[in-house]
Amino acid sequence: METVPFRYPRPVIPSSSQPIEQQELSQHRQLEKTPKQFASYLDAVDLSPRARTICEILSRVFPAEVETALSVTGMNPEPEVVEEVLKLSYGYPEATVIFFKWVGLRQKHSPFTWNLIVDLLGKNQRFEPMWDAIRSMKQEGVVSLTTFVSVFGSYCEVGKFNEAIMAFDVMQNYGIQPDVVAVNSLLSAICRENSQTEIAMEFFQKIKTKIPPDGDSFAILLEGWEKEGNVAKARTLFGEMVIVVGWSPENMSAYDAFLNTLIQGSQADEALNILHVMKGKNCLPGLKFFSKALDVLKTQNDSAHALSLWELITTNGLIPNLNMYNSMIGLLCNNDEITTAYQLLDEMPFNGVFPDSLTYNIIFQCLIKNKKVKETGNFFLEMIKNEQPPAPTNCASAITMFFDLDDPEMGFEIWFFMMKDGVSPLDDSANSLLIGLASMGRLTELRKHAEQIIHKSVKIYESTMAKLKIAFLKEGRKGIDVYNDLDRKWRSS
Repeated sequence: METVPFRYPRPVIPSSSQPIEQQELSQHRQLEKTPKQFASYLDAVDLSPRARTICEILSRVFPAEVETALSVTGMNPEPEVVEEVLKLSYGYPEATVIFFKWVGLRQKHSPFTWNLIVDLLGKNQRFEPMWDAIRSMKQEGVVSLTTFVSVFGSYCEVGKFNEAIMAFDVMQNYGIQPDVVAVNSLLSAICRENSQTEIAMEFFQKIKTKIPPDGDSFAILLEGWEKEGNVAKARTLFGEMVIVVGWSPENMSAYDAFLNTLIQGSQADEALNILHVMKGKNCLPGLKFFSKALDVLKTQNDSAHALSLWELITTNGLIPNLNMYNSMIGLLCNNDEITTAYQLLDEMPFNGVFPDSLTYNIIFQCLIKNKKVKETGNFFLEMIKNEQPPAPTNCASAITMFFDLDDPEMGFEIWFFMMKDGVSPLDDSANSLLIGLASMGRLTELRKHAEQIIHKSVKIYESTMAKLKIAFLKEGRKGIDVYNDLDRKWRSS
């Protein structure tokens, strides 16, 4: 039989402090949130020697010879060893099933071990043997909801959604009463797959009259619509949720999903209205939601709604973190709302949040872009005072601006600061300085600084040399000689 390759994360051994079914469901939910990767005994750090020996047999021996190889070891593996082996042998389903049966002739399998073999078969698309195993579990009296959660996931991962729903329909035949936890497990399995929320909704519409949904049911579906960006269907579902389960802080994940869908769908007005309703219901979200919402509004360059959201944050006892301040200040600066950006910068220390280099550079860049000569110079001095130096690219832009707008002394001050404090790279700023001097006809200083820059092995661009040539040519023969001397030094550097 050909081995079907697949990837599956290592299950977690249950804690004895919880009922077995609660443990198993907890394990499965943890697996659902884990990025799937092939689990191999070769990657295991603390694998027991007995388990490693068996894993090596299953991975290297032909299936027909597995039983003989296992018998030769003389081992009678303990249940915990069997679990170790099963968790790390998903890539060898045929050999692992033989091992499972070989162990079963010597000892009784635990419910967890049975669930592992069902999961292994399902993840390898061995669905008929998977159901054979479940029928055997029924005879042993060890079928649980966890068994079917695994079945749901295995079918949905390969697009067999109808089969997953049929598995839900036959749960009672195996002694498992379908409840809202089972419903949510199937909804989650379907919605994990891309663009399948409609299928989950169809199942939900049929089952909700028999098994009343809870907040988690709506959260799973709303997260599905969020992923698909379907504002209209999310809005309809949210309205139904409010009627069915009401308002409660316990449903925050559902609220977050719906609000995110609205904001990502450029429906910020509606999102803000709902947030004000949530405030009245004591259901206002935390900083995680607001931070994500601000990032979306920044992407949309929507400073008006971002400010409304910011007011909601700051007037309800929430303190924005540094990343949120930087996002908000960046958005304001991008819309040339520099006065408001200054206000946020000033209030940060009062909230115990201290601006970093990014905060200052965002504002500095905005001042440069808007050619605020005096403000840029003053802000540069404030940055240095607060030990938050400007980025090299901002330095170059500032030097260019100061020379263009007749404040070369401040341009020099930035250049001297860069030289003194070892800011690098210097290339762009050096070229800005030389071009500025050339444009002002200050050729003596131009020659002096050009020679210093060449001496320091800072790169002068060809385009810059072309502009210097034009400036020196205006001085006649003397200027030509000076330029030729610089050009020779430049080419030999």
